Amino acid sequence: MKIKPEIMRLYAVTDRHWVGSQTLVQQVEDALKGGVTCVQLREKNLDEADFLKEAIALKKICNQYHVPLIINDNIKIALQSGADGVHVGQQDMPVEEVRKILGENKIIGVTAKTVEQALAAQKHGADYLGSGAMFASSTKTDAVRIDYETFREICQAVEIPVVAIGGITKENISQIAGLGMDGIAVITAIFSAPDIQQACQELRVLSEQIVSA
Repeated sequence: MKIKPEIMRLYAVTDRHWVGSQTLVQQVEDALKGGVTCVQLREKNLDEADFLKEAIALKKICNQYHVPLIINDNIKIALQSGADGVHVGQQDMPVEEVRKILGENKIIGVTAKTVEQALAAQKHGADYLGSGAMFASSTKTDAVRIDYETFREICQAVEIPVVAIGGITKENISQIAGLGMDGIAVITAIFSAPDIQQACQELRVLSEQIVSA
């Protein structure tokens, strides 16, 4: 499935750590109101039943805003919830196997940290790539930073959209302008914000600027 690069412009990845007075569904809706173009539901510790319930609720909200919902890693939840696709890492199920299970109409994203990984993912049917970490990340403390030149080479090597991820904030986003990405994936700078909608509005403007730089 080919997706438009614009879908990657501001890609929100959920993080339950920041849920406070609002539910995760309410936080995601605020992000959608602020201009998020894609949502990834990432749950590492939720049981399957609650994960599925949450995925179904988020799918309903995302549909209202005409924004795709991607499930991190869990292909079963993606199928059962009717989500638009999944995102898998290098240690997860191979892309070609994911495609056999999900079919041609679902979106498959793959993490790629090298040109070789990027080309392999594209060859085997990935629809987009997530690449990073661009900066130190408070969400994934073991994430290894990628140098800007490698990231640029990844963007140049593939024809599918590439989204930058890892520690991206309003304060540092200008440092990655013009590297060739189609958008940014953001966790903390969205879901830790006191006003999620406003944070997304600002990040959306900045993401458009760095992509066109």
